[in-house]
Amino acid sequence: MAIERTSAQDTNPQPVPKEQVADGVEDPQLDEEKLKQFFIGSIDQGTTSTRFIIFDGLGEPVAQHQIEFTQKYPQSGWHEHDPKEIISSVEQCIERATSIFVDLEHNVSDIKAVGITNQRETTVVWDTNTGEPLYNAIAWPDTRTKGMVRELKLRDGADKLQDLCGLPLSTYPSSVKLLWLLDHVDAVKQAYEDGRLSFGTIDTWILYNLNGGKKNNVFVTDSTNASRTMFMNLHTVQYDDKLLGFFGLDRKKINLPKIVPSSSPDAFGAIQSGDLKGIRIAGCLGDQSSALVGQQGFTPGAAKNTYGTGCFLLYNVGEKPVISTHGLLATIAYDFGGNRKPVYALEGSIAVAGSGVKFLMKNMGFITHSHKISDLAASVQDNGGCVFVTAFSGLFAPYWIDDAKGTIFGITQFTERGHIARATLEATCFQTKAILDAMELDSGHKLNMLAVDGGMSNSNLCMQTQANIIGIPVDRPAMRETTALGAAIAAGFAVDVWKEFDELKGINQKDRVIFEPNISKDESEKMFKKWGRAVEMCRGWLDADEQNGEFS
Repeated sequence: MAIERTSAQDTNPQPVPKEQVADGVEDPQLDEEKLKQFFIGSIDQGTTSTRFIIFDGLGEPVAQHQIEFTQKYPQSGWHEHDPKEIISSVEQCIERATSIFVDLEHNVSDIKAVGITNQRETTVVWDTNTGEPLYNAIAWPDTRTKGMVRELKLRDGADKLQDLCGLPLSTYPSSVKLLWLLDHVDAVKQAYEDGRLSFGTIDTWILYNLNGGKKNNVFVTDSTNASRTMFMNLHTVQYDDKLLGFFGLDRKKINLPKIVPSSSPDAFGAIQSGDLKGIRIAGCLGDQSSALVGQQGFTPGAAKNTYGTGCFLLYNVGEKPVISTHGLLATIAYDFGGNRKPVYALEGSIAVAGSGVKFLMKNMGFITHSHKISDLAASVQDNGGCVFVTAFSGLFAPYWIDDAKGTIFGITQFTERGHIARATLEATCFQTKAILDAMELDSGHKLNMLAVDGGMSNSNLCMQTQANIIGIPVDRPAMRETTALGAAIAAGFAVDVWKEFDELKGINQKDRVIFEPNISKDESEKMFKKWGRAVEMCRGWLDADEQNGEFS
C-alpha cells in the first residue's frame, strides 16, 4: 500500500498508520479474548503526581485514578516531598481506581499482580526500628548539593567512579543526597551511628509500606533504581565497597535494600491492606526504564524518547554496559530475572522540552494553552531563519555547556511569533539528534526507529520535524501511558500473563502511527549544521565569577 508523504513545511502533517508501513515481519498473534480477562495494576509514582492504572492483558487501560501531591521548596534549589503523603497518595489511587474497576463489573480477583514505577534518585531515609521517616524525601531535581559535588570531584578516585557505576558525580544521584542528610540532619546522623538508618529510593519506600512496614520488613529495590544511586556496580549488579568507600559509608551502620530483578513473582511481597490485600507485587522499574519497556524496546538499538518538561532518551545497548565517552549516562534498562542477563542502556537528558513551550506561554504570552503551540508553529511555513538554543540553564547531554544561555539567532523584521514557536519545537528535536548521534558512537548500534511518548509527542508537526531531523522514522503509540504500562508488563511477565518477549511485542500496537522522514539527507544535515553553529555561538555568556553555582 502506498504511503502518503507530507513535507515538514506542511502546516498540518499527517502521520502514517503503522499497519501501512510493512516491514515483512508479521506482528505476533495474541489470544485477545483470553488476555482481555487478565488484569495488572500499575502504580506510577511520579515527581508531581501519583497514579494507579489497571491494564488488561492487551495493554489497554481499564480504570485509573491520579492525585497530585505537595511540592516543597524550603529554599532556593531545594525540592522535597513528604514521604507519608506519597504513601497516602498511592493508597488513595489504588482504592479509587479499584472502585472504578469494580463498578465496571470486574472482579478484584481478576487482577493478577501489581507493578510499580517511580521517580528515580529521590531519596528517603527512615528509622529501621520504627519505620518512621527521619526527614522529607529529597527529590531528584534538588540542587542543594552543588558545593558538596564540587568537593567530591576533588577526592582521589572521583574520575574512576563512572567506570564502575555508569554515572558521573552530579547533584542527581541518591548518593550525594544521602551525604547531605548525614551532614545536616541530626536525627539521620544519630540513626546512622546507632546502626538503625534505612536508606531507599521511592520504590523501596513504597514496597516497604505496602508490605506492612516494619512488621514484614520487605526491604528491596530493583536493579534499575539501584543503578541510579552510585552505590551499585553496573557490571556486578551489586553494591560495591569501592563506591561506598568513596562516599565514606560504613555498611555496618546503614541498611541498604537488597537488589533484585525488575520482574519477580516473590521478591516484592504483596499488598497487606485495602481492596487489593493479598495481591502480589511482581514488577518494579524506575520511570524511564519503565517507559522503554512500555515501548517494547527489547532489542539493542531500540530507543525511546519521553518528551516531558525535559526529555529523557534511553537507548538499549544489550547485555553488556557501555560506559559513555560522549557525555551520556550508563544505566540498567531492565532486568527480567530468571536465567536472563540484565539489559543495559545509554541515557541522555535534555533540560528544556515542554518547559520551552511553557516559557512561550507564561513568560512571553505567545499562547494561552500548551497544546496550541502546534497551531502557532503551523501558522508559518518554516522557522523563517530563526534558531532558538533553549539553554535556560546551560545545555545538558551531550554538550554539557554550563556557560550557555538561551539565545535566538536569525531574528529580522520578518520574524513572527510562529517562527519562534517552530524554532522552540525544533530545539528539542535538534538536541535529540545530538544525543542519538552520541549513543550510536558509544554503542556501535545503528538506530532504525525512535519510539516516542510524553506531552510534546502529541504534536504531529513536532514529531514530523523530529523524523526529518534524525533521518529515521518516529513511532508514536495511540496509548501513551507507556511508563505505567512498562511496570505492568514487568509484573505480568513475572506471573505468566505473558511468557515470552515475542508476546510482548504485540502489546500496545493498536493505532500506532509512523512519522517517516520526508526531506533529503542534505537538507537535514544543513539544518543540523546550522544548529551546531548556534550552539557554539551561545557559549560564554557568563564569566566564571558571574555563574551562580556549578552546572551539574
